[in-house]
Order: sequence, then structure tokens, then C-alpha cells
Amino acid sequence: MHYTLIDGLSTAKTIREELSIETHTIHSSTGHAPGLALLLVGNNPASEIYVTNKAKACQEIGINSVILRLPAETTQDQILLQIHQWNEDPTIHGILVQLPLPSHVDSTVILEQISPAKDVDGFHPSNVGNLVLGLPGFVPCTPLGIVELMKRYQIDPSGKHVVVLGRSNIVGKPMANLLYHKRAYSNAIVTICHTGANDIRDYTRQADILIAAVGVSKLVTADYVKEGVAIFDVGINRIDAPEKKSGYALCGDVDFDSVLSKCSAITPVPKGVGPMTIAMLLSNTVRSARKFLTPSI
Repeated sequence: MHYTLIDGLSTAKTIREELSIETHTIHSSTGHAPGLALLLVGNNPASEIYVTNKAKACQEIGINSVILRLPAETTQDQILLQIHQWNEDPTIHGILVQLPLPSHVDSTVILEQISPAKDVDGFHPSNVGNLVLGLPGFVPCTPLGIVELMKRYQIDPSGKHVVVLGRSNIVGKPMANLLYHKRAYSNAIVTICHTGANDIRDYTRQADILIAAVGVSKLVTADYVKEGVAIFDVGINRIDAPEKKSGYALCGDVDFDSVLSKCSAITPVPKGVGPMTIAMLLSNTVRSARKFLTPSI
């Protein structure tokens, strides 16, 4: 079956180019650039890479980024004080707390203290509630990126059966909420699958669009899907690859080669959904800056 390879890397590059124009327009008209504050607590190597990449992406398109690195023993009250300072800082339009936090810190308490107007990750309960109700607010970046890919590749979920594998607060739940509202590139019939299912293939085989976000390497094989399915693979998993210098390779939750003959469209891993997550973080930050700096527009 002929399939479309959904290129998240090139799409994200296009979005960054569009946002770069917008950031420079905001800067030239207001004298201020969008600002994003990133908080990293502890010395998690993966988190360090993520934060550094986000800051680099900001710099490339004209967003001022501030990275604050705090030691792992930083108290919860000290973190909350920093969040409060950023909430009150007019040069900061977005706040991102890199997860996970050290075990002695309650991440829920921290995220709840970020101003909803600066919650560009879309994790604050106010923004979650707005998403459920279909009201304006910030949406988590990975689900937002998937919908953006649907738009740009004209994969319309309206009236289609979308099956979401995974029920996390970061991907699964917001993904489902994005897709069932009665509006453009939504209006889908949505099923969320998780470990409570006896055999998730009973559901995935019905999917017109399958979104895999469970963190299990190559879980979805050809016998999980039907002909013509469009697949968005959120998983980023390491598998042993002795032939590589690093000793490992990246793969998704979908066995790419196995399902390829059945797909109408599919995202690769890497270079699929992943690059869109940072692109949507940048988009949310620019959107926030626009509201703060040009409220009358």
C-alpha cells in the first residue's frame, strides 16, 4: 500500500521559520522579545539535554531564554519562590519546569503555582480544564504537535475512529480531549486504550487513526492495525544496537517495518512527532508573548 511519510523534522523547521518572522515582528513593534524561563533541578543528564535543546531552539528564532539550574537538594519552597518571581516578571512570557523533579519535591504543587497565562507546557489545572471544555488556553505540546501534523498533511480526524494508546497527562488524556470537540481537525470518535484492556488489538484494529504513546518498544505490529490506518508514533525508546558506535538505536512504540504495508500515513522515529514538541513549545511562548505585549491586537 502506498503511504505518506509524515516528516515532523521538516514540518517543525517550517514552523520555526514562521515563528521567527513573528518574533521579529513583535520585537520591532514593541521593543521586547518573547521570553521563556526554564527551570532545571538536579543533574539528570536527559533533562539537561532537553533543556539545552529548548534554549537553543529559542535562540534560533528570537526568543530570549533563561535557564536556571538548581542543585538537587533545593527545597520545594525555594522552587516556589522562583516560580513566583517569574510569574511577576514582565520580561518572562512562558515558564517551563523540566520534569522529573527530585523525589522530595511535589511536582503537582510546583506546576499549580505557575501562572496559567505563562503555562506554555499546558499542565496547569486551569489550562487542563479549558482543554476539556473546549475553551482557549495552552495545550500540552506533544498532542498539539500531532494535531498540527494532521492539519499540514490534511489527515482530518472528523468522523474517524481515533485510538489513543496511553492515558498519561502529558499525551494520552490531552490528545483525546483535543480530538473530540466539534471543530476543525477534531470531531473524532475517540477511544483511549491502556493496561485495563484484555487485548488492545480488539480496539487498535478498528482505528482509522492510531496514536501510540505507551513507551513500549515496537509494541504495535501489523496484526494490531487495519489497512489504511494513519499512525502517529510518540514513543522514543532505546534498543540495543551493537553495530552502532553509541551501542543503541532509537525506535518508537510502533514496529515501523511491520506496519508499513498497511499504512496510509505514518510518522518515523526519530524525526516524527519529537521535533514537533519543541516547535509547539516555541509556538505557545510566542502566543503568550503576543498576549502580554500586544493585548489590543
